[in-house]
Amino acid sequence: VAKDLALQMPTLSDRDLSVLDKGRTQHFLLHGKTGHLLTAERIDREQLCESVQQCVLRCEVVVKEEI
Repeated sequence: VAKDLALQMPTLSDRDLSVLDKGRTQHFLLHGKTGHLLTAERIDREQLCESVQQCVLRCEVVVKEEI
């Protein structure tokens, strides 16, 4: 994610980068040192999407403005 957003690693922690999931469960998180997007826990597709054929998880990446 950091690479896709063209953010340099030393400033990544200063920018307070976070992932917002819709719903109650936080499915994703960002690794603070690498900027990689990780799953926060095991994702059970059958439980999450039930009978939907195409399962899509939407999230937003929020980057605070540099001061």
